[in-house]
Amino acid sequence: MKKKKQYKMKTKHLITMMTILCLGLIVLSLSTSFSFAPMRNVLGYVIVPFQNGINEVGTWMTDQKKGFQSMKKLAAENEELQKQVDELQAKNTTLSQDQEELDRLRALYSLDTDYSEYDKVAAQVIGKDTGNWYSTFLINRGSSDGIEVDMNVIADGGLVGIVTETGAHWATVRSIIDDSSNVSATVTSISQNCMVTGDLQMMDDGKIRFIQLTDKEDQVQEGDKIVTSSVSNKFLKGILIGYISEVSTDANKLTKSGTIIPAVDFNDIQEVLVIKELKQQKTDDVTSEESQTPDDSTTPTPDPAQDTQEDTKE
Repeated sequence: MKKKKQYKMKTKHLITMMTILCLGLIVLSLSTSFSFAPMRNVLGYVIVPFQNGINEVGTWMTDQKKGFQSMKKLAAENEELQKQVDELQAKNTTLSQDQEELDRLRALYSLDTDYSEYDKVAAQVIGKDTGNWYSTFLINRGSSDGIEVDMNVIADGGLVGIVTETGAHWATVRSIIDDSSNVSATVTSISQNCMVTGDLQMMDDGKIRFIQLTDKEDQVQEGDKIVTSSVSNKFLKGILIGYISEVSTDANKLTKSGTIIPAVDFNDIQEVLVIKELKQQKTDDVTSEESQTPDDSTTPTPDPAQDTQEDTKE
């Protein structure tokens, strides 16, 4: 026997038929006086839930549409706000950079005032050697600006180094922290000379070394100021080098050595002042003036040992 095929009505067809039936009954009830009360009661159980379902679907779709529109609006507003934030951040960065530059220029002006007895020219750092520290670097001023080899360079409140080479529009500066640098110096509290030596390895701790200090009465203390001495061959007198951070007596029991915290931040040098006066010129001028004044006392003779040591590396 052949099995009868079972007919299954699809859901969408059922919904369509019920919709047509409902609409037909509504039209019939409105156009005739026939009482459909009993039928309404019966159909109410079927139609009302169906109608409620359609209403809920419609409400859900409306809510989804509103939600989508709200999300789209919020996304546009968020994009606009992000643009404003980016613009404000860019302006803030520019203002911070301008403030930093202003602070540096103010410091440079203050330094110019501190050493007002010297003629100076400002320069920007345009290059440096490899490494973290500005031990050797280039500036954008040269011989055409009156820069000469052995001119002193200052920045950030103190001595940076000395010019070692010049071109027409550039110059090389070797700083006092470089391993090849020696500077004759004076501890101002006791007016005793010493030698300040560069040491890049020690600079990792933010310090450089001083040696050959005579302090028989143990007067030197941490925090004492060290400046360039009058007996230096190449550095002008009285330029701040730094402050003593440690001091100890040498094995010979005659001299002391220790460490200095430099006045200059050698990790970040952007502008400098070059003193347009050579130590030798100043010494010659003083000698010439003294030779023309018979009553002047004899000029003190510099310490030969310190001069030799300073010249060895400079």
